[in-house]
Amino acid sequence: MSKFLLRHGLVFDEATPAGTRRGAWTRADWDWAESLSFDEPDDAAAYEHYMDAVRACGEAKRALERKVAEAAGRPEWAPVVDALCLVKGIDVASAFLLAAEAGDFSRFPSAPSFASWCGLAPSERSSGETESRGGITRAGNGHVRRALVEASWHVPMSTRHPKRPRPGHGAAPAVSRHAAKCNRRLQERREEMSAAGKRPCVANCATAREMACWVWAIAGMAS
Repeated sequence: MSKFLLRHGLVFDEATPAGTRRGAWTRADWDWAESLSFDEPDDAAAYEHYMDAVRACGEAKRALERKVAEAAGRPEWAPVVDALCLVKGIDVASAFLLAAEAGDFSRFPSAPSFASWCGLAPSERSSGETESRGGITRAGNGHVRRALVEASWHVPMSTRHPKRPRPGHGAAPAVSRHAAKCNRRLQERREEMSAAGKRPCVANCATAREMACWVWAIAGMAS
C-alpha cells in the first residue's frame, strides 16, 4: 500500500508539535491514509484492496498477540514474563519469547554466560600477548538476540519514570526495584555512549548486551 501511494507521489510527512516527524503506521498515518481518494476507478479499486489487506493483517496480528498473551499468562510463564515486562522496551511478546527460549534461566551460571548464549558477547582476536576485541559474535540464539536488539532501540526514547506493570499483573517489590534500576542504568549508559560519539548501532549492541545481563538477573529473581 505504501509503495502504491509512493508511485502516486503521496507521502505521509506530518510533524508533531515538537517538530519531529510522526512515524509510519501510527494512528495519524492511518487517518491520513483513510482520507485519500483517487479519481481513476482502477486506482480507487486497487487502493481499496490494499486498505482491506492491511486491515486484515492488522486483525491477524492482534489475534496472534492475544494468543501470545494468553500463553504468557500460564502459571509456568507468568512470573518471569510479568517481571521482564517491567524493563522498558520489552513487551509481552518479547518477554514470552525470552522466557520460552531460555527455559530455565538458572542453567546459565552467570549474566555474561547468558549474554554469550544470546550471541551478544564481544568477539576476541588474540595473538601471543596481543588481545583485540571486536563486534558481537552473533554465535547464539538469534531469536533472543533480535528481541533484545529491538528492545534496546527503545531505551533512548524512554522516560525516566519507572515502567508500570500491566493491568492485573505485577511482580514482587524486590523485582520491581531491580527492574527500575535496570532502566536507569541502561538510559545512563546510552547517554554516556552518545556523548562519547559512539555510532548508534554500536551503542545499541552494547545496550542489548547489558540488557541481556539484566534480563538474566531479573528473570532469576522472579523464577
